Amino acid sequence: MSKSKKADKGIKLSKAAYETELFRLQTELVALQEWVRATGARVVVVFEGRDAAGKGGAIKRITQYLSPRICRVAALPAPTDREKGQWYYQRYVAHLPAPGEIVLFDRSWYNRAGVEKVMGFCTPEEHTRFLRQTPIFEQMLIDDGILLRKYWFSVSDAEQLRRFRARRDDPVRQWKLSPMDLESIYRWEDYSRAKDEMMVHTDTSASPWFVVESDNKKHARLNMISHLVSTIPYTPVPSPEVKLPKKPLTTGNYHRPPRSLSKFVPDHVATLLGDTED
Repeated sequence: MSKSKKADKGIKLSKAAYETELFRLQTELVALQEWVRATGARVVVVFEGRDAAGKGGAIKRITQYLSPRICRVAALPAPTDREKGQWYYQRYVAHLPAPGEIVLFDRSWYNRAGVEKVMGFCTPEEHTRFLRQTPIFEQMLIDDGILLRKYWFSVSDAEQLRRFRARRDDPVRQWKLSPMDLESIYRWEDYSRAKDEMMVHTDTSASPWFVVESDNKKHARLNMISHLVSTIPYTPVPSPEVKLPKKPLTTGNYHRPPRSLSKFVPDHVATLLGDTED
């Protein structure tokens, strides 16, 4: 049975299998990072999809073991009045990678094709211009040597609603549920039409969209990361051998100041343990 048919039947990886494969892929991501640093490559990865589709979780797993000096996340807020008057792509261009950098766009210039289109934040003329100019803009990035990958995280309406309810009831994730998220439920078909139109104009041979089925978050993360590392022709970069002494090297001339001169953080854990023992 193929992997796709297994997924259709709802077969899921065990937690141990998921964590083992995720760590293997994260090891590959570290190797990719070192190749990017050594070669001066520039990588841009665009994450798009409906609210609660799993983009943020995938980004967290990608960046978990990477250096923030090399791999950056660009998650831009709503544009300011000044930015609204700029060339539309201008504020995104400012976040493009320098040589030896990876930039993950947690939403991107495709805001204009989705939320701006559906919610009326741009004019029909601006939207039409975006659909016409974006393939040209992305071709310019590619021609300049940037490795561009675009992923659309696809989630069903029922699963999105389930995740919204989970956020509503979770005190550490309630901030993720915004009025705009709620609008996406009531405007599901509008967003679907906007996405379909976006795909028609911007899914090009030079800059294709890769759709990630994300009703199962763990499967989506593994599928997306596996695809990403498979599409970039990186090679292992030899690392220098690191030799460590058997024990710390000291001269015996250093004496630590008395503890009474320092302000230590209170031992909160000791308090918890004391409460437990009581």
